[in-house]
Amino acid sequence: MSLTVLSDAVIRSLLFSLTLKDVINLQENLSEALHEYSTGTQETTGCCSTNQPQRISIPAANNQTTLFMPASTSTSRGIKIATLATASEPTRQDSLQSLDSTYTTASTLNSQSTTSSSLSTSTSTRPATPASQLSKLSLAPSHSTAASSQSTSPIGSLTLLASTGAPYAFLAASELTAFRTALAATIIFRRRTNVHTVVVFGAGLQALWHIRLALLLRGADIHHIHIVNRSFERARQLMTEIHTSDSWAYLRKANEKLDFSILGAGYGEYNRILKERVRKADIIFCCTPSTTPLFPAEHLTSTEGRKKGRYLSAVGSYRQQMIELHPDILRQAVAPEHKHHHHKHAQKGGVVVVDSLSACMKEAGEVKQAGLTAEQLVEIGELVMVKKASMMEIAAGGEGEVGLKKWLMGGNVVYKSVGLGLMDICVGEDVVTLAKERGYGKTVEGF
Repeated sequence: MSLTVLSDAVIRSLLFSLTLKDVINLQENLSEALHEYSTGTQETTGCCSTNQPQRISIPAANNQTTLFMPASTSTSRGIKIATLATASEPTRQDSLQSLDSTYTTASTLNSQSTTSSSLSTSTSTRPATPASQLSKLSLAPSHSTAASSQSTSPIGSLTLLASTGAPYAFLAASELTAFRTALAATIIFRRRTNVHTVVVFGAGLQALWHIRLALLLRGADIHHIHIVNRSFERARQLMTEIHTSDSWAYLRKANEKLDFSILGAGYGEYNRILKERVRKADIIFCCTPSTTPLFPAEHLTSTEGRKKGRYLSAVGSYRQQMIELHPDILRQAVAPEHKHHHHKHAQKGGVVVVDSLSACMKEAGEVKQAGLTAEQLVEIGELVMVKKASMMEIAAGGEGEVGLKKWLMGGNVVYKSVGLGLMDICVGEDVVTLAKERGYGKTVEGF
């Protein structure tokens, strides 16, 4: 039997070549696998939750964690082994820096300081030559630390086995993990009515793939992408890639109104700008291994904050002590709707959407700290069929599937993911198939 070997560089090259049709096909396959995970049995599918062992977490050296994630589908078995850096607790200096006042100054990419912490640029005024594409920027200095720029992308591998147990593929894990996480997070995003303004917390691989898939799936409808990151320099590197790389060219041109901005946490009128970004957002992607909330709950839980429907996705934290969204945001999401309030609020679903109920009840810091129960969570795989969520909506006095659709498309939806090995196996299978069809990677014959 032959063994297909795919490095991170090869996987990125393949994934960057995907068309909109390719991505939708991959997303539909993942949706079906998640649906089978939530509703299937051992007699009907290999994707059912019974066949997905809980992952094992082992502390590693240098403040790292190694995860062992076995999983199976109807056609493959496999295991991902990945080591991740654990985010450190914020220092008092970090907290004080976020209270500084900001200033901005015009500069060019070549003359800018690498310690800048706010930047904005529009694709509609971008010069044609790649070397000058960032020539009109709004910049301001920051004081990012080494800790803040440390990569938290997983390092490891995914091994895929046939149903006989014979290995048929060996894949590097970093690009694949970021891609499959963003692919799942954009299942609901793709169906949202309004995606005009997108806020992304983080500037690593997760953030890159959330931005790329968002533009690929709904680029014509997006006008603003705001990147918020503790390290401005890392965010600047991401924006430079987006604005200068040929592999992003067609996505940049999808909408002439599209513009980008960066907000660094190092200084600034940071609190005021952050509040403005969050309040105006239609979509919020949280992609950081944070141990403290990324923004105050009242930005969204206050009367003003609740007027607008948003889709919030939190995928960066994966342990009980890690948290991106303030617990009050989740508590409000599941709180009973008051029938006689005096303010117009966006619709709530009464539940938080998760990738895995059992995993999130055990490992998701937001879920644990908010004190949510299993009855207040619904798996995204169940929403594919909408049965459980519709029943919950009807029991709460709503409109059933009509109300559910309205909520998913325009209401306040919170999605929390800690990651499933099933996602790796499902997407990994498809990536290997595409690699073979399109001539990517290396093949070891007779392995």
